[in-house]
Amino acid sequence: MSRPPRRTPTTTTRRSNMSGIWPYLLVAPAVLGMLYLLVYPLARAVLISFQDFGLRQLILGEAHFTGFDNYTALLSDPRFWAVVRRTFLFMAVNVALIMVLSTLVALMVERLGRFGRTAVLSALVLAWAMPVVAATTVFQWLFHSEFGIVNHALTELGFSRFEGYPWLAHGPAAFAILVTLVVWQSVPFAAITLYSALTTVPTELYEAARIDGASGFKIFHSVTLPIVRPIFMLVLSLEVIWTFKAFVQIWVMTRGGPGDATTILPVYAVQTALSQQRYDLGSAASMLTVLLMSGVLVAYFRQMFRQENEL
Repeated sequence: MSRPPRRTPTTTTRRSNMSGIWPYLLVAPAVLGMLYLLVYPLARAVLISFQDFGLRQLILGEAHFTGFDNYTALLSDPRFWAVVRRTFLFMAVNVALIMVLSTLVALMVERLGRFGRTAVLSALVLAWAMPVVAATTVFQWLFHSEFGIVNHALTELGFSRFEGYPWLAHGPAAFAILVTLVVWQSVPFAAITLYSALTTVPTELYEAARIDGASGFKIFHSVTLPIVRPIFMLVLSLEVIWTFKAFVQIWVMTRGGPGDATTILPVYAVQTALSQQRYDLGSAASMLTVLLMSGVLVAYFRQMFRQENEL
């Protein structure tokens, strides 16, 4: 009776090496795709920001390096700093409204019955699932000067001065409409996420706080917020990122107008690249946007970690 062949050390080592390499081979396509779709465009934008890159260079490919000239030109432009201030104002107003409203909605959903909770969550999911361009187009129709339902409703209520009122032709009105649009699109995600965090708070803590005579605000501040703080901070940081780089809504609705009333940094970068055909300045503006947003997040996280260490 013949014996099976013995496994040689070489065969065992080869199989061990293959088993160690196989997981890397499986994730390699995803990593390569991410490098091509994310890292390469970022590296290309950084490179262009240090070059003299206009329409001629785009066609003929004869770009040459200019050092920090593009960044110097931007930083010495008063319009750029006006856009930076408007960007931070836009971000602060949006994030504050989003966090307040989403927290209130999450607390409301937690206290609803099964049917009401299902209805509200379904409505939030539907609003969240609406494409950005479609939602922006709906808001354009709502505030249309001649056929918009907002002007019609206000006129019917007796505010005759709003008949034919051109909302998007006035800077503050256009800014307020865009804030409303961004908040409306962002609250569903934040509210659902915060509601999920609220469900992890033990009910025994609420009962003990009520027995001690704590008010609703005291319960939220002393019981709820410390437990959901990590998720709250995560949602806050995501909203800072998303509102800081808001582009589609502004570009579709106003293209940064009227004037520069709704121009923030992402819109300014595209305007510079397309209108002036200065792709180098547009790339430099994009890089400065990334640096400013990163600086805001770093300062925010440092403050958050400092507060956690003090507790």
